[in-house]
Amino acid sequence: MNRFQFVADHQQRYGVKRLCQIIGVSRSSFYYWRSAAEARAARQAADAALAGRIRAVHAEHDGTYGAPRITAELRDAGLAVNRKRVARVMRRFGVQGLRLRRRTRTTVPDPAAAKAADLIGRDFTAGQPNQRYVGDITYLPVGERGFLYLATILDLHSRRLAGWAIADHMRTDLVIDALRAAQRTRGSLHGAIMHTDHGTQYTSRAFAAECQAAGVRQSMSAVGSSADNAAAESFNATFKRETLQGRRAFTDEREARLAAFRWLHRYNTVRRHSRLGHQSPITYEKNTRPAPATLAPAA
Repeated sequence: MNRFQFVADHQQRYGVKRLCQIIGVSRSSFYYWRSAAEARAARQAADAALAGRIRAVHAEHDGTYGAPRITAELRDAGLAVNRKRVARVMRRFGVQGLRLRRRTRTTVPDPAAAKAADLIGRDFTAGQPNQRYVGDITYLPVGERGFLYLATILDLHSRRLAGWAIADHMRTDLVIDALRAAQRTRGSLHGAIMHTDHGTQYTSRAFAAECQAAGVRQSMSAVGSSADNAAAESFNATFKRETLQGRRAFTDEREARLAAFRWLHRYNTVRRHSRLGHQSPITYEKNTRPAPATLAPAA
């Protein structure tokens, strides 16, 4: 209980002066606290109303959003609020976003396979869409011992998920399917860089041939260095954190596939990305698309 509230509750019986001396507060501070009661009640009511808005956004996004993304949602809805206040109200009312869990690697390198040079150099940016991509594989735990595997291809300009494939195996076909999905999304990948780790799927002849046919230049990170493919690693960690939400595994394969499809669609179209000014990848691409050049009408 607040010490000033204690004095207010017992002042009729013991007196303000005596109570303030016993609990070690000044009478002037107590009287100031009491004079501000109306303003304090108004702030508490405003915080309670804001908490209702926060809970609605939090629930709409499956309990995954923290203070920065909730703040962006509220601002887009016309509410003038800053991130610090949102964070404070979330703490007070027990609303929490999901936090990062420890990552698990799925890379199995082939020492005898041909390696491509690193064309990215840990620079996970691109000036325009369809210039630089990162690819990776992550696992989806299903039931007691089962797994599905998700291969993704991420555009480094907008962090858009350009292509993905899901299967019950980690054969090279999985990453080839993801590459072909990215081709369908972009129309063409000619001239783009595809940066991956040294997993056997990416160092295979079949994947190299697929990249060559698509006009894609392969790039590879250093062996055993997750930092050299950090953008893909971060995406995978976020995907599993927000779909599993603390569980050890999906109940069955159907649930895993449905959860993956739903989240991946929302990631591109709705989910706010901190590196994109809290815009979704597709919204960011639309907002940064250069205006078409037009000729001035003849006089």
